[in-house]
Amino acid sequence: MKRIVEPLLQWYFQNKRDLPWRKDKDPYHVWISEIMLQQTRIEAVKEYYKRFMTRIPNIHALSELEEDELLKLWEGLGYYSRARNLKKAAIKIEQEYHGIFPKKYEEIVKLPGIGEYTAGAIASICFQEKEVAVDGNVMRVYARVEEKDIDVSDLKTKKQIGQEIQKILPDYPGDFNEAIMELGETICLPNATPKCQICPLKALCYAHQHHKEETLPRKVVKKEKKEEKYTVFLLSWNNQIAIEKRRDGLLKNMWQFPNTDGFLTPQEVCAWLGEEYSPSKIVEGISHTHIFTHKKWLMKSYLLLLEKPIPNYQWVSSQEIENEYAIPTAFLPFLEYWRNQRI
Repeated sequence: MKRIVEPLLQWYFQNKRDLPWRKDKDPYHVWISEIMLQQTRIEAVKEYYKRFMTRIPNIHALSELEEDELLKLWEGLGYYSRARNLKKAAIKIEQEYHGIFPKKYEEIVKLPGIGEYTAGAIASICFQEKEVAVDGNVMRVYARVEEKDIDVSDLKTKKQIGQEIQKILPDYPGDFNEAIMELGETICLPNATPKCQICPLKALCYAHQHHKEETLPRKVVKKEKKEEKYTVFLLSWNNQIAIEKRRDGLLKNMWQFPNTDGFLTPQEVCAWLGEEYSPSKIVEGISHTHIFTHKKWLMKSYLLLLEKPIPNYQWVSSQEIENEYAIPTAFLPFLEYWRNQRI
């Protein structure tokens, strides 16, 4: 592994992508980008990052931002606990570090929502601390260069790889960490698609020499996701739709359309509404499947025209949703359907 450092860095300096969060080494910029990039493609993050920085340019602004506005800015990125933890961390930085982002790994990793990888990335990129930042890309590069038949989903494996890479970190660890991640993102791709012919490490890669780059690292068989069924109610009145805050579980405190467990028939929907709010018209709407990390939501919907609004719901227009309310990705197809199919 020691031999990869020089060619990898040389390749990186010549080929690194021009990304907005690489304009400087500001820890706020690196922190926000790293959190956004979790579970999200780089191309998708660029516009979110730009909008986020325009509205929330620093830690102080983030610490004071209302949660609903923060979640609206995050809308579509998913995993909303990431956004909430950003604000919690900003408040902690304001209170304990006088608004200045901490410089030591040991302090950074204690901030809400920041794990070992993110702390290592920030500490090395921004403060030149000799800390590793091991993600899936790094583990894949390591497994192929060393020709290791390893399970990259095993936390012990991740820790072992981190220890090996720690031994070869150069005096500019941030550049090295970004370089090896960049290689995994753009050249040493997953599955059967690595671009070995243009890889700066092909002469050093044992997996490439022995034609094993397409089989390493070991493919992990994913567990079947638990399926849950829901009926979603698109309650329409006076060109407005009913929304509510989710009380618990996934997407807790996010705005959603009223829903209930299981698939209901039209008759059961009317019974759910009660006689006082019996709809003047009911239309069976779209179905949608949304996949989370460990669960799969199977959702069907009904569009219902009401004569009067049901209390305890928030009644909002399409424009108000657009400007003020964050609707989770799981429910966005129903919002689009309602906008196009009003009754």
